[in-house]
Order: sequence, then structure tokens, then C-alpha cells
Amino acid sequence: MEETIAGAQDSQMAGHIPQQRGETLLETAVRYAEERHWDVFPGTWLEAVDGMQRCSCGDASCPAPGAHPTRPDWATQATGSATVARRMWHKQPTASILLPTGRTFDTLSVPESAGFLALARMERMELTLGPVTLTPDRRMHFFVLPGASAKVPELVRKLGWSLSSLDLVAQGEGAYVAAPPTRFGSRGAVQWACRPTPANRWLPDAEELISPLAYACGRDR
Repeated sequence: MEETIAGAQDSQMAGHIPQQRGETLLETAVRYAEERHWDVFPGTWLEAVDGMQRCSCGDASCPAPGAHPTRPDWATQATGSATVARRMWHKQPTASILLPTGRTFDTLSVPESAGFLALARMERMELTLGPVTLTPDRRMHFFVLPGASAKVPELVRKLGWSLSSLDLVAQGEGAYVAAPPTRFGSRGAVQWACRPTPANRWLPDAEELISPLAYACGRDR
């Protein structure tokens, strides 16, 4: 779907979904719904204003330009139907691709530096990963089974940490992530650190990843 970050595990490249360099946002959103059965919904988009890329929301100081919901009831827009997704992006072809968490997956969000440290540790541990995104605001999102947001505080406590002491955020119901190739204004596009593959269709449980992630966040403080 999009290029994988250089330095990601070679094993994650095997059998990857064929890269489509010329794919539109519409085609990519449809593929997420068809191939991964992820719910998708269109967010804001970027508009050229006086030679600058501005968010369609009209806020010149928007913290996530072109990469956030357009309305408060965004959760009702989300669909797993490729037909409905195609219709929504036909209306606004440059809309960002947003994925609600708490449905087919939750995410564990950590700073980029901790994320790459954790990826290296997970490779040594031979853990099977789900998809992982890297966003222009320097966060990494590890896709895990739903229910992670309820489990993580206790899992972290058992490891000897308090969640408030770590920059580790479990995103579940009521939250969302931006999917590649969504752009954050002039800061760049969301990318795959570990792309969706046939091998990682079945996501890990948060419990499988929490130790290396907590360790990496602790080192990164």
C-alpha cells in the first residue's frame, strides 16, 4: 500500500500486499476495507491557501492539518463496506483515511524513538507483530487485538511501572488513527514501519508486546 520505513524487519516484507505507488486515497481506503476488513472513514483534507497547505477545517493553527475527523459524530461514518467507502471518497477524493480503534483493533502508541527500540527488541525475541504505523508527529502505533485499552494499565503495573510515568497510550473505543498515505500538512505522510501482510492478518494481544514497549518507553524517558 505504501513503502515500509527503511530498517523495518525483513520478515515483515515477506508476502506483503503488493505496493501500489499510483494508488489514490480512494483506492487505498477501499483496499483497507476489502483486504483487512478494517472500518474506514474520511477525515479532513489539505487545501492550497496562498501557496501554503492548510487544513480544510479552516484553522490556521490546526495541530493535525488534513488528518482529523470532519465532524463530532465521526464514529457513525466509519464503514467496513468497500462499496460505501468508495462512495464516500468519491465525494471528497483527497480526504484523509482514518481508522477507528476499538473495533477490529486497538493500538499502542509510543514515541518514535521508543518504537524503533522496541521493534529491534521484538525482532530479537522473534515476536510476531501486527501492522505498525509511523506518523509525522513522531509517534508509532502498534496494532493489537481489541481490548488493549482496558488491559494495559494492569499489565504495565505488573512490570513495575505506572502508566503515568511512561509515554505509552492505549487507544481503543472512541479513538482513531490516521492510515498511510494520509498527510499531516507539510510535515509528511503517515508510513508503515511494518506493513499489513498476509502473515500478520491475525493481530497479537497487547500482553505479547507490552514488555518490550514499556521497557523502550522507560529507556526513552
